[in-house]
Amino acid sequence: MISKLLLILFTFATILFSKNFTVAAYNVENLFDLKNNGTEYSEYIPNTKSSWNSRTYLIKLHNISRVINDLDADVIALQEVESLQALKDLLKYTKKYKYYSFIKNDKSAIGLAVISKFKIINTHKIIVNTQKNYSRPIQKVNIKIDNKDLIIYNNHWPSKRAAENERVEYALALQKYLKNNQNDDDYILLGDFNSNYNEFETFKNDRKLNNTYDYTGINQVLNTSINKQYISKQNIDSFGKIVHYNLWLDIKYQNRFSYKYRGHNNTPDNILLGKKLFDTDDISYINNSFKVFKPNYLYKNNNIQRWVIKGKNRVHKGIGFSDHLPIYAQFGTSKFIENFKAKVTSNNNINISDLYEIENLGKTTLLKNVVVIYRNKRNAIIKQLNNRAIYIYNEASDLALGKVYDLNIEKIKNYHGLKEITKIQTYTFKRNAYDYKSLYTQANSIDILDYNSQNEIITNLKGTYKKGYLYYTYKNKNKKIKLYSKRQTLLPKNGEKINIISGHLSFYKTKAQIIIYKESDFSVN
Repeated sequence: MISKLLLILFTFATILFSKNFTVAAYNVENLFDLKNNGTEYSEYIPNTKSSWNSRTYLIKLHNISRVINDLDADVIALQEVESLQALKDLLKYTKKYKYYSFIKNDKSAIGLAVISKFKIINTHKIIVNTQKNYSRPIQKVNIKIDNKDLIIYNNHWPSKRAAENERVEYALALQKYLKNNQNDDDYILLGDFNSNYNEFETFKNDRKLNNTYDYTGINQVLNTSINKQYISKQNIDSFGKIVHYNLWLDIKYQNRFSYKYRGHNNTPDNILLGKKLFDTDDISYINNSFKVFKPNYLYKNNNIQRWVIKGKNRVHKGIGFSDHLPIYAQFGTSKFIENFKAKVTSNNNINISDLYEIENLGKTTLLKNVVVIYRNKRNAIIKQLNNRAIYIYNEASDLALGKVYDLNIEKIKNYHGLKEITKIQTYTFKRNAYDYKSLYTQANSIDILDYNSQNEIITNLKGTYKKGYLYYTYKNKNKKIKLYSKRQTLLPKNGEKINIISGHLSFYKTKAQIIIYKESDFSVN
């Protein structure tokens, strides 16, 4: 009895005195000082027509320090800091951070910094073998937390003005260093990789970027995916080589952004974790703690409140913060942190709605009693009673409209935000459906612009087609949604009033659209 009591007290004490802490990454967008070193961007040469001067510099320092102080992370990796002087000036307004490190290559305009509430033990500069004069190093920082070691690798890879081969150079340098120096360490790769978490999908049709034959630095070199399947928290231990889990996968697709490009969500800022941070020894990731920091003053009306520069002379207006949002995650040093892998429920038998919460299946999964409610060639929409619908891509040629099946599925995918089943192992016919059209969704019963309504077959949506969009009314408000078809001849004529009879409610990069596959999918009023 006494031994059990002592064990309980020891466990409680360990939890009580363990250290939970937050690590963040933030591209502060060109924090230049007021000294002219000859490597500045033209609009940051001090005291010129661009108005980069003591007034605008002070505003920038105050604005960035506000973000850092409100974020209140314990360790922050910063990108786009020009100099040690600029960093020290920033630290005057962020006094919680007693420890700091800064590195930069001589010919580069900007450098990398790490600020920390914990002691920084040492810093190392990883040189990237590249012919570019403006190349940046990778910053390695060793930090002591609760008498345990954490290694931070701070990155700022080339922007997308450059093709992918230049970012691959950075990834190769980092992966080579990890192979040669990583000895079962707790480490985090973070910063501005100028690569989306799903870069191998988003860049492959861009001829300017894709000069590496669909081979990307973040996915294929750092191994955040294997065979085009993302590394998951559940399977990260099953690989014999160095692989990484990208924390963007912890949050819903529509919330994955730290940057906007032409209104579309982008994830150039990333936090990647190795295997060691998913055990219960030393330092461990606190499950599902990854977030984007976006208070109202940083992000409003779907816009990031970046630092404002305008006009022919690129004049600083003294307004705004950065074009990036900070990202952060929590970690802990207790042995008693939840081992999420032990708590993962079996996915041998799940519902369609569960698939929207999973990035990879990992193993064959059974979907019971699904009804085929729509068919188009080798593709189909299936739905469960009182549950959600999902799209089957190129795997439905043996499934009949209106029939009920049990499906053993092997692979699912997010295709630019649309959830799809992409591999069916086997299927079992159960019975004929009583009335598959009763599983269509009445358009006026849901908000069809809501991302969570995707893959439904909607019906009874009336509106007017104009220049690619269907204009309609929902709850007495005028709305519009893109109407799409691969066969342009299927679409209505401009100005026609139509009624959607069986439209596939789809999403592309968080933008809602109705896909028309057949002439019978709508009628002209």
